[in-house]
Amino acid sequence: MRTELELHHTLRALNEQRMTPLTDQARWRDELERETAARIAEHEFVEASRREIAARAATAPRDAAAFLAWFEELKQTGPGQGDPLFPWLEHTATMEQFRWFLTQEVAGEAGFDDLVALTQLKMPTQAKLELARNYWDEMGRGMEIAMHGPMLARLAEALELDTSAQIVVEAIALGNLLCAFAHNRRYAYHSVGALGAVELTAPGRSEMVNLGLKRLRVPAGERQYYALHATLDVKHSIAWNREVIGPLVAEYPACATAIAEGALMRLRAGERCFERYRAELRVPVTV
Repeated sequence: MRTELELHHTLRALNEQRMTPLTDQARWRDELERETAARIAEHEFVEASRREIAARAATAPRDAAAFLAWFEELKQTGPGQGDPLFPWLEHTATMEQFRWFLTQEVAGEAGFDDLVALTQLKMPTQAKLELARNYWDEMGRGMEIAMHGPMLARLAEALELDTSAQIVVEAIALGNLLCAFAHNRRYAYHSVGALGAVELTAPGRSEMVNLGLKRLRVPAGERQYYALHATLDVKHSIAWNREVIGPLVAEYPACATAIAEGALMRLRAGERCFERYRAELRVPVTV
């Protein structure tokens, strides 16, 4: 029986394979057989994660207004919110500790732009348009220098992060979960909830990371990724809730549970990362 780490390396390889444009068609049958086995493992992983949060997700209302209130409350009460890791990063962490943390974050990054692009497939018009606007922001509104993914890559390069270093399984699992949602249409509403939860909860954490990097005298241009997400994601979250989640639940009340599950699964996966990071960095429970 393979270990959890072996499972997530398998799923990570699956995601790299199905996200990478290829020209070699010679071994398609063998590749499809491997992909099928990996996708079965992927679904088993997702379903196990669903069972963990099913009871709380089942409490989510199916009325659109009530659901939005439930969803927005996750910013205060969702898994991982208020974790002491982030005040510690802001006020205490050394540059070496920051490098370790950011190495995990960069290695586990699934690519928000690609996740949004996959999630919007065949969504209703109002939701699709907002997802398109979100994607356009991720793409720097057509300017390469403003693309969000390369911003994070520039920070990694500036801090000389070793992305070939050992990555904790929790960080890999987080990326695998988001990719599983986005790649499988049976989890499309889960993806909406998960990405919405990122927009909802990321600004506060991003601000503390940005301030910690500023304390360590990392230049503003290098920490632009976190500075930007500390403010822009607030606007994204408002629009995501108003234009995507609310209308979807109003039109398809049955999707409320899936959106709730996706949000809770994403937040729980993040919480696992924070717990592991604190253990590795020996962060006090109170800071």
